[in-house]
Amino acid sequence: MSPAKAPATDGESAEGEAGRGPDSASGGVGTREIPMREALRDAMAEEMRRDEAVFVMGEDVGVFQGAFKVTEGLLDEFGEKRVRDTPISENSIVGVGVGAAMVGLRPIVELMTVNFSLLALDQIINHAAAIPYMFNGNARVPMVIRMPGGGGHQLGPTHSHSFEALYLQIPGLLIACPSTPADGKGLLKAAVRDQNPVIFIEHESLYGLKGEVSDDDRIQPFGEAAIRREGSDITIVGILKMAHVAARAAEVLAGKHGIDAEVIDPRTLRPLDLDTILESVRKTNRAVIVEEGWPHGGVGANLSTLITEQAFDHLDAPVQRVTGADVPMPYSRRMEQAAMPHEENVVEAALAALEGVR
Repeated sequence: MSPAKAPATDGESAEGEAGRGPDSASGGVGTREIPMREALRDAMAEEMRRDEAVFVMGEDVGVFQGAFKVTEGLLDEFGEKRVRDTPISENSIVGVGVGAAMVGLRPIVELMTVNFSLLALDQIINHAAAIPYMFNGNARVPMVIRMPGGGGHQLGPTHSHSFEALYLQIPGLLIACPSTPADGKGLLKAAVRDQNPVIFIEHESLYGLKGEVSDDDRIQPFGEAAIRREGSDITIVGILKMAHVAARAAEVLAGKHGIDAEVIDPRTLRPLDLDTILESVRKTNRAVIVEEGWPHGGVGANLSTLITEQAFDHLDAPVQRVTGADVPMPYSRRMEQAAMPHEENVVEAALAALEGVR
């Protein structure tokens, strides 16, 4: 592996190298229907072929091919030098990644679950996020930290939490939360090329989700939300898996209640495409935020504040929030499901926001 090109100046993103975003003409390039895990694997493989400074490291990413089989086949193609199995020490894994990034490499660090990242908070917060500021942009940390998270698989409280809000609070980190295979691939390619440390959160329940993914080299730039469904009566914002829950709730609202909901998937939380969300709220005059994380200090609380601060005169009802239960994630399947948001919870919140209208 050789050092990458000279780092960008402060504020620059490497996503411009890709040439085009997701809405550009594909020039006849085809698509395939593949699951999320394969889309993520393809993104890493393509970036490793494009740039020899890119490498993958983490627990069981090589021989075992990843806890969720996302790194399947990478060891066979790129060898042990660029697909490195590590000891079970998250603080050391991320620390080595930070050092490698500072000397010109582009590590993709896989942590087995987002919960395990808590063991590496010193390296993530005090080093990866802070170093560019400490050295006035003369030292950069272009690395990606991939973390599976979320509930639904009976993996208990030490494997199933949603820590998007924890990392959202830290300046210097970018946060990606893909909900579709196309976005998973496009956002991961953008993350690898970016000059900043990226927290890349993957929902464990979405690894098997299939979707159309382009075969070309397109990326999904950070800071561009997706409008998954257009509507005029209420805005529903869903994070990660909750984007799908929001979409299903919107169909129920339309079919049973005659309510036309607009569904927005932020795709990245930092940078956040707040303009798209505010534009929707100014049209619909109501909003529901759906996340799997906890209610106190969560992503929804942050978004609700931003909407209230910047679109207060357009709101005809308080912003509603649908969150996970305020408990550690249970192991029991019935209790785990009860602790997670479902479409009926979103429908109820939307009806509360529209009370007296219909």
